[in-house]
Amino acid sequence: MMLRTFHTLAAAALLLAAPQASAEILIGAAAPLSGSNAALGEQLRRGAQMAVDDINATGGIRGERLAITFVDDGCDPRKAVEVATGFVGDKVKAVIGHYCSGASIPASKVYEKAGIVQISPASTHPKLTDEGGWNVVRLVPRDDAQAVAAADLVLAKFPGRKIAVVNDESPGFATLAQRFRARLQEKGVGVALGESFKAGTKDFAPLAQRLNQAGAGVVYLAGTHVESGLIASAVRAAGSSAQIVAGDSLVTEDFANQAKQAAEGTLMTFTYDPRKFPSARPVIERMRAQEQNAEGFTLYAYAAVQALAAAAEATGSTDSARIAQWLRGGNRFDTTVGSIAFDARGDLKEPAVAWFKWIGGRYVEIDPGTLAPPVLDTTP
Repeated sequence: MMLRTFHTLAAAALLLAAPQASAEILIGAAAPLSGSNAALGEQLRRGAQMAVDDINATGGIRGERLAITFVDDGCDPRKAVEVATGFVGDKVKAVIGHYCSGASIPASKVYEKAGIVQISPASTHPKLTDEGGWNVVRLVPRDDAQAVAAADLVLAKFPGRKIAVVNDESPGFATLAQRFRARLQEKGVGVALGESFKAGTKDFAPLAQRLNQAGAGVVYLAGTHVESGLIASAVRAAGSSAQIVAGDSLVTEDFANQAKQAAEGTLMTFTYDPRKFPSARPVIERMRAQEQNAEGFTLYAYAAVQALAAAAEATGSTDSARIAQWLRGGNRFDTTVGSIAFDARGDLKEPAVAWFKWIGGRYVEIDPGTLAPPVLDTTP
């Protein structure tokens, strides 16, 4: 009994020695935690959870502890609305997410009506902020910024090649493909082939044959890493050396796990790799110690929680209206992905698009100015 009492008192002393947070601020986090997009949802979960843990370890937000609950939305619009409705019922103070634009957009309407701020670390569809309410903020460049950058690079670095555009028909990827085509048209260039497929498709040999028949020298691919990996494999198996170009959905090790050697040489737009930022180093080191990877959107999910904390500290409140107003007021603050600020629409004031390439089984940031058309081994 005395030994138990000693340990209890020792534990209490340790707790008193650290900054203490009282009460609790509940936030919701929504992402695809199952299905084909589960690897991407795990990035959001990993980053947001560590940010919450780190903030709580330093006393929380104005003395109040953060609590976060993760719910699987499957990247499905209907399920996302159900998740959002559940968060409203749980009386969450803010939402980190959703991951997919097709989930974020309908869910944002539920949050707007309920008076809840939504901070997405990944949704890129222009409609999220163009038609969104006062409550929406995102930490990544819009699709139109990525698509324009991709089209400009293709025209500059692969002149004269026939271009094909392929997408999976989901709202976000369909918009990405449409904006890419629109930029080409603005420059007086048409596409040799436009194709779409349904998520879950397994056999892409017929698509690869059609790409070959169209003489495609560049394939702009707008889809998840799962189907994109299968398409890349089918394209190479068909003997094509077409340059594959895509958005940020292929900035994940799971794409290379799916595509294997066919991933080599794939080009992708994304924001600048935050793993290179000095501000991200402490988080990355702690994740490595826990055998976790800070890839893809992980650090942006961490920064989304930081954005919430920065606004709450600055306004002295967890009221969503005040938080959203502060965030969309151009106020600059530091995060693990650097110093950022949002415009009145909820978009980044200074969106920057970087280029990545799969080389030797990993994706690396490259200087597009030095990019030369690659010579690929297309041996099946």
